[in-house]
Amino acid sequence: MTDCNNCKDSLEAQVKALKDLIEVARAVVSTLDLDTVLQAILTSAMRFAETPAGSVALYDDRKMELSLHAHAGLSANFIKTERWDVSPGGLTQKVLSAGEILFIEDTLDTPFFNNPIALNEGIRSLICVPLVIQKRTVGVLYLDDFVPRMFDREKLNLLSVLSSFAAMAIYNAKLHNRTKLMAITDALTGLHNHRYFQQQFPQELGRAKRYQKPLSLIMLDVDDFKKFNDTYGHACGDLVLAAIGEIITMTLRRVDFAFRYGGEEFIVLLPETKLESAIQVAERLRERIERETVTALKGIASHGVTVSVGVVACPENGSGRDKLFNKVDALLYRAKGEGKNRVYYEQADGDGTQS
Repeated sequence: MTDCNNCKDSLEAQVKALKDLIEVARAVVSTLDLDTVLQAILTSAMRFAETPAGSVALYDDRKMELSLHAHAGLSANFIKTERWDVSPGGLTQKVLSAGEILFIEDTLDTPFFNNPIALNEGIRSLICVPLVIQKRTVGVLYLDDFVPRMFDREKLNLLSVLSSFAAMAIYNAKLHNRTKLMAITDALTGLHNHRYFQQQFPQELGRAKRYQKPLSLIMLDVDDFKKFNDTYGHACGDLVLAAIGEIITMTLRRVDFAFRYGGEEFIVLLPETKLESAIQVAERLRERIERETVTALKGIASHGVTVSVGVVACPENGSGRDKLFNKVDALLYRAKGEGKNRVYYEQADGDGTQS
């Protein structure tokens, strides 16, 4: 009778584990938003494994780098490390190499576990689950406990099934994000396109007004671009535009927005940036474009290109969307009319000024 009861209990436990796994699978394939997917993976896996903490890191195999994307039950000091390299011989390197789930029942008795941040956090036991699709690891799921413990291997071996769902969900979410990004990206320059500017400008302007923060707008136009195309050909002109896109990207902060507005015209949005700082950014862009397009066109054209630039800021130059846009456009064309290759802005008293 006892054996029968044990069999019944084991069968019930297996059924419950499978039901839990189905719930996990349902959660991770229910959305294409990457952040939502990762949090669903983590929350469901923590519940499944009965651990109080955990995290999900995505893996960049080109940089050999992990980046933290979802976490729960961990301190602010732990999660402030957003990116880290894969240490040779360490826990993550072993997981990535083996491509299998790794259990650690006591970190203090595990010689290769030497992560000082995790040890300072008090993590004493954990499960590492590689998230693999088509033989490529896209991330690692960490399930942590703060006491040494024995893990139910039979139940947790089902995590390998979960990891397959999770990896597929991450892959699909990334694919979805890339598709969305293509819709708002200019293929030639890699910057955002005109359509996205029309969406983002009113949003950033509204945010600036709501939180009483400054917002600056820079408009750039390549000088004599038609003449350049006529002289060197459109392929060379495309090379110039691509180079300018790269220069703009490399010059700006991560919080800034850059757009190819159309043709040879570019727009930059600088959140939480006053007019004085925006003028400095504009001048830096003008100088870099003049200097670095010479290098980009070496052996193709005898010179680089220059840009004329207009700069405005909210609230110094107004707060209305149309007013700011028309003003920066007018300043740009004033820069062109008065010699090109220069930056024009408007002081608070309304006097147009060249930097």
